[in-house]
Amino acid sequence: MLTEHEIQFRVRYKETDAMGYLHHANYAVFFEMGRTELLRAQGGNYRLMEEAGLFMVVVRLNTHFRAPARYDDLLTLKTRVKRVGAAKLEHEYFLFRDGHLLSQGESVLACIDRTGKVQPIPQAFRGDEE
Repeated sequence: MLTEHEIQFRVRYKETDAMGYLHHANYAVFFEMGRTELLRAQGGNYRLMEEAGLFMVVVRLNTHFRAPARYDDLLTLKTRVKRVGAAKLEHEYFLFRDGHLLSQGESVLACIDRTGKVQPIPQAFRGDEE
């Protein structure tokens, strides 16, 4: 199972604050992009999972800021699967500009059904052999 993936993107003007720095709220959006693209690279698909009635919900999200990003910076986000449990999935995130670490984050997602009941992690996330 693929456990790490990288994406690149530029900071758009609308993602900056009045001082010209990347606004802190966007880090959560970028981390979600990283998780989605990692799953896609593994051959999984959030849309199909949700159509089947399973949802991955964020139950914890942490971000450690080290240095700011600014408008038009080209950033690289490395997303890594940290741990897969019976019903939860943990990721780590590393955001770089020119090889320099700008921030590091962690998230915990839980798998639930349409009623909110906790469910086992789908095969697409587990990587178990059947």
